[in-house]
Amino acid sequence: MFGTSYGAPELTLITAVFLLAGAVKGVVGLGLPTVAIGLLTALIGLSEGMVLMIVPALVTNIWQALAGGALITIVRRVWGLLLTIFIGAWLGVNLFGRSDASLLTALLGGLLVAYALFGLTSPKLPAPGRHEGWLTPVLGVINGTLTGLTGTFFMPGIPYFQTLGFTRDAMVQAMGVLFLTSTTALAVALAGHGRMNFDIGAVSALATLPALVGMALGARLRQQLSEQRFQQALFISLLLLGFYIAVRALAL
Repeated sequence: MFGTSYGAPELTLITAVFLLAGAVKGVVGLGLPTVAIGLLTALIGLSEGMVLMIVPALVTNIWQALAGGALITIVRRVWGLLLTIFIGAWLGVNLFGRSDASLLTALLGGLLVAYALFGLTSPKLPAPGRHEGWLTPVLGVINGTLTGLTGTFFMPGIPYFQTLGFTRDAMVQAMGVLFLTSTTALAVALAGHGRMNFDIGAVSALATLPALVGMALGARLRQQLSEQRFQQALFISLLLLGFYIAVRALAL
């Protein structure tokens, strides 16, 4: 329903979603796009949620991608994945317009469940070794396609990055690079397929303010909360939200 004018109730809801999503990112350093797309899909639908998320996700991930001294190392290691994300996102958005909306929403729910389970169990995955050369661009296409279909950025990119032996600080920066690249690729694909317009783009831009306020509040809360316990609560919440989205989509 692109081009729909938002009234006060819808704008209040969108503001609350990005305030919460920003607070999550402020506390644990990640989760804004994930929380935002999950809640927006549950509340107003996947197609609009994907577009609304673009500007806040872009702005809030620029700093994370550029902060730190590992940017060149990260890009040299995963440049094939970063480039092919653009190909995958274009394909994903193209498929989005031809696919059943309920199935795509269920796919989003499934990805949220998978990401939550990965976060809760922290499985030890093997390093790619001699397969890294071909595996990196292939996973980029998959990651980008899932981004174009569901607006999510994290699978299989984050699990794969964890097999590459980055230090903790470099891993945080690598996630920022992944999210920033995926957001840009999604924005280009949505615009190229005519799935963005001025009205919803303006609302997305305005949603950046509560996201930044939420991040500032979350950064202050970080001093008073156990980051590990908060992450566990976040993943459990994403697990339940993913189940709810998938079951509701398949039941309709």
